[in-house]
Amino acid sequence: MKNAEINKLGVEELAKLIVNEQENLDRLKLAHAISPIENPMRIRQTRRLIARLNTVLNVKSQA
Repeated sequence: MKNAEINKLGVEELAKLIVNEQENLDRLKLAHAISPIENPMRIRQTRRLIARLNTVLNVKSQA
């Protein structure tokens, strides 16, 4: 998801997306712990996406 797309989302949509991505990250970590996943970079990408979403959410909630 690009930054321009993230900036267009509302506060509620951001919060829902953060929850969904956090659940996705948990599933990825569990799957990787059991047996190595095909693309372990997805864990890093998901973690960074969550950080970007949290940053935009904090900026929008302060404004």
